[in-house]
Amino acid sequence: MREANTNRRTIIAGVVGNVMEWYDFAIYGYFAPIIGAHFFPSDDASTSVIAAFGVFAAGFLMRPFGSLVFGHIGDKIGRKAALTFSVILMAIPTFLIGVLPDYLAIGIAAPALLVAMRLLQGLSVGGEYTTSIVFLVERAPAKRRALTGCWSIWGAVAGILLGSAIGALISNLLTPEEVSAWGWRIPFLLGIVIGVSGLYIRRHVMEETTPKEKRPKSPVVEAFRTEWRTMLQIAGFNVVNAVGFYMVFVYAVTWLKETAHVTTARALDINSLNMFLMLLMIPLAAMIADRFGRKIMLMSAMIGILLLSYPLLWLMHHDSDGMIFLGQLGFAFLISMIFGSYPTMMVDMVAPRLRVSTISIGYNLCLGIFGGTTPMVAAYLIARTHVDLSPAFYLMGAAIVSLLVLKTIKEPIHSD
Repeated sequence: MREANTNRRTIIAGVVGNVMEWYDFAIYGYFAPIIGAHFFPSDDASTSVIAAFGVFAAGFLMRPFGSLVFGHIGDKIGRKAALTFSVILMAIPTFLIGVLPDYLAIGIAAPALLVAMRLLQGLSVGGEYTTSIVFLVERAPAKRRALTGCWSIWGAVAGILLGSAIGALISNLLTPEEVSAWGWRIPFLLGIVIGVSGLYIRRHVMEETTPKEKRPKSPVVEAFRTEWRTMLQIAGFNVVNAVGFYMVFVYAVTWLKETAHVTTARALDINSLNMFLMLLMIPLAAMIADRFGRKIMLMSAMIGILLLSYPLLWLMHHDSDGMIFLGQLGFAFLISMIFGSYPTMMVDMVAPRLRVSTISIGYNLCLGIFGGTTPMVAAYLIARTHVDLSPAFYLMGAAIVSLLVLKTIKEPIHSD
């Protein structure tokens, strides 16, 4: 019983920050067209949307820098210190975005301040997610490493679902005019509640997991010197993860509205339902990964995405709730297989001494380049080709890259 309670506290402490981090990224992605109109007004609506997603991408481009900062803190000072600081750094800018005056009120200063807030959030995410993965897996029971590690991404999906659900609630309760005028600010203001809760849990519930062995003086420098191949492998096999998730569950809401002419409320309802089902599928996928191996699960999912991206996106490109749901559900199943496997896969690729730095740099390098830019690239592809399904080919290319890199990775050996 005592061991179960300790494991439960570990999971809660590891998950809560991810809920906060990804709640914010979700609501920004879902309300990007409105934010674009407020902060980047233009006669061409697509220009405003692309500009808003450009700011979304800017937050991701800060993730590699965040990995340097929090990698040092996590390996040098401790996992707990890194995770406590990261949740503060996300909560404050989230609240401030909710009160920022728009372009009509203060001119060019409005988008400049918005970019600054997104950069701070990106810095925070660069340390939060990967440090929480390390924290959870290091505390995991021997035969439940994938299951314990998957709660990090489970928390991220839960945060995005929470953002999606609140976005759907606001879109259903308010008129489109009210949402556009002021309703979009409400989810950002509510973020402070999650942030304060996360800070309390991290400070008073979380236990340290950093190894007691002599810690490196400059963990980031040492990681670049000795683990650069592992960093590149981690970045490479996560390309499909980065492109797939942000295309299917963040950009898809805007894509459905712009190309399939589905209302934002309907798109958010379907998105929220599939993400809820995804929360059920991730632990199941992790248990299968613990039984049969992480690498085979990842490879199976990548092959599925390569073969099924186009038909699944074609299903979503209809003004039918049932077809949209089934298409996105197919993606949810394949991405769940990845989510249930890759957190522990990454941890087992690196020895404890430099874990936070190596994983943070490799993973955030990938997400910074491919994750945050995916909505912008997808919008650009459609604008240039006038083919609504063109993002599918981008996702298929990402699957090929990840498959090729995954083949170079041996079964992990650092299972503590």
